Amino acid sequence: MHIRPATQEDSAAILDIVAPILRAGDTYAIDSDMTDEQILSYWMGKDKVTLIAEEDGKVVGTYYIRQNQGGGGSHVCNCGYMTSPAATGRGIARRMCEDSLLRAKELGYRAMQFNFVIASNEAAVHLWSKLGFETVGRLPGAFMHPTLGETDALVMYRKL
Repeated sequence: MHIRPATQEDSAAILDIVAPILRAGDTYAIDSDMTDEQILSYWMGKDKVTLIAEEDGKVVGTYYIRQNQGGGGSHVCNCGYMTSPAATGRGIARRMCEDSLLRAKELGYRAMQFNFVIASNEAAVHLWSKLGFETVGRLPGAFMHPTLGETDALVMYRKL
């Protein structure tokens, strides 16, 4: 697997991964009614460095890295990760997170924070924990899951 910065030419492949996940509304606190253009604007926004994971020339995952806060919080970054359904369970998310930890340090960040990890997304919570993230906060019922109803959201944090 190879991870590289995304280009505009990757937009269709990124949209194929990101749009169904956002529209499902069960793992990201993002408006599930966004248009394709709004989704791409969000995922590939000017405030982010967007990357893709490729295998044999096919995009199997994507992630972004961005500053989490301004001013005194600008040394902490935030990331979002998505894997193609066809590549789920093959370690793609792990590899993207490991890559993001290295890139974050190269970009001068001193920590990484996930602001709103949906507690019912057990695979993500487990993986982030294995990669050294601590749950530093729990927001009871902060996410309205489409099938589970009120679900906790976690704040997860790791020094770099």
